[in-house]
Amino acid sequence: MRIMKKHCLHPLVLLAALLAMTATAAAAHAQDFSRPEELVIKSEAVFKSFMVDPTMDWFRANVGNAQGILIVPQMLRGGFFVGGSGGSGVLLAQDEETGAWSSPAFYTMGSVSFGLQIGADVSEIILMIMTPRGMQAMLSTGFKLGGDIALAAGPVGATAKAQLVDILAYGRSRGVYGGISVEGAVIAPRYEWNSTYYGKDVMLADILINQAVANPQADNLRAAMPKKVQQTRPLGR
Repeated sequence: MRIMKKHCLHPLVLLAALLAMTATAAAAHAQDFSRPEELVIKSEAVFKSFMVDPTMDWFRANVGNAQGILIVPQMLRGGFFVGGSGGSGVLLAQDEETGAWSSPAFYTMGSVSFGLQIGADVSEIILMIMTPRGMQAMLSTGFKLGGDIALAAGPVGATAKAQLVDILAYGRSRGVYGGISVEGAVIAPRYEWNSTYYGKDVMLADILINQAVANPQADNLRAAMPKKVQQTRPLGR
């Protein structure tokens, strides 16, 4: 019995190890950009490509009602038996009263999965933050998609209907939308990139909620964000 106990890991230890692996995968894959300015430029290009895609009618009509938009222009996935995915992204938040979009805050997004998986691919991810609870999670030190933060795939097509959730996820791989799961992915701020981009230590709330800092390099990305199209948010809580 003593030997068995010695080699039996407590569930909390296993959970901590899994989260550590997730963070490691995200950090490894987050090296997709060397500077925050590059990530902002690429995020702008990806967002604009989503907006002009003829199949993205629902996204185009409703993205202005989102409380926040997280753009991950390169979500990298690969592995052998134990797979990992990760990438860097920018989050912009919309002011509830004025409709003005904030400057970007920088994040990582990553996950670890198990099973037979060989090879690698690249996906583009956009998350629409639809509720105050979703935005509050984005202001934390890190959280996992799913569970307390309700997540669903974003609808595609003019007649599509969205679920009442905190976050809607859109993914595109090889030019095709859908088939990309981000359930269980861990999202965490990149504090050092926020400091680098704004030239000083800055809190997430000062970037996203108070809109107390700005960088002119992100003006084009902010200008690409549509304003809300109606007074009440159809997916708000």
